[in-house]
Amino acid sequence: MAHHQNHSNSHQVKAKKHLGQHFLNDENIASKIADTLSLEGYKNVLEIGPGMGVLTKYLLKKDIKTHVIEIDTESVEYLKANYLNLADRVIEQDFLKYDLKKVFNDEPFAIIGNYPYNISSQIVFKTLEMRDQIPEFSGMFQKEVALRICSKEGSKVYGILSVLTQAFYDADYLFTVPPSVFNPPPKVDSGVLLLKRKENYELPCNEVLFFKVVKTSFQQRRKTLRNSLKTFNLSDNLKANVIFDQRPEQLSVEQFITLTQLIEKEL
Repeated sequence: MAHHQNHSNSHQVKAKKHLGQHFLNDENIASKIADTLSLEGYKNVLEIGPGMGVLTKYLLKKDIKTHVIEIDTESVEYLKANYLNLADRVIEQDFLKYDLKKVFNDEPFAIIGNYPYNISSQIVFKTLEMRDQIPEFSGMFQKEVALRICSKEGSKVYGILSVLTQAFYDADYLFTVPPSVFNPPPKVDSGVLLLKRKENYELPCNEVLFFKVVKTSFQQRRKTLRNSLKTFNLSDNLKANVIFDQRPEQLSVEQFITLTQLIEKEL
């Protein structure tokens, strides 16, 4: 029996396309990603999609309690067999659907990962929903997604993700990772970013309305705000404000807050 178990431990997990899996196989980069977290202000970290644990291994060396969430049964079995000290902190669930309060209650935790490409934006949106509990977030995305999250107004790639993330977090693009360090190699470069929650991250406007204004504005990003925000039925008087002459990609986070405050007065 013991011999059989050893054999199963060395068995590699096969990357599954439908799960967007690309396994990182570069120890140096895994270690660098683990080092992006400051580990300040929280005792728990949650790694999303650990696969065979190349990043997990470096997190486990740190003075922090590492949990992993993994939807792929084969990876879960591999992790439990190979990282015995992690076994009771492997959550076999879909991050997007799972209620993380079951694990962390109201405690703060950081999020890290080599994120599955196909759900990376949704992972950020869920993090923003849980911003009260997540002081820090780092990890690897497709390079263009990482750049978009970190881009400033005036950029062609600046959009919903950029504004909503940067309203609550300072976003830093850290470094680029080539396809060659993954198995299977993706078709594009990857990028590692770090989000650190702002000291005062409560917005001076209705936050639900802020989300709605930002999303509605960018749904027709080539139009001026006067046109794209028609559904709000704003008064002509308000729409005469010069801010409405702009297109959404021209507005900074602060200006989106101002815009929300203006709209709030009318509703």
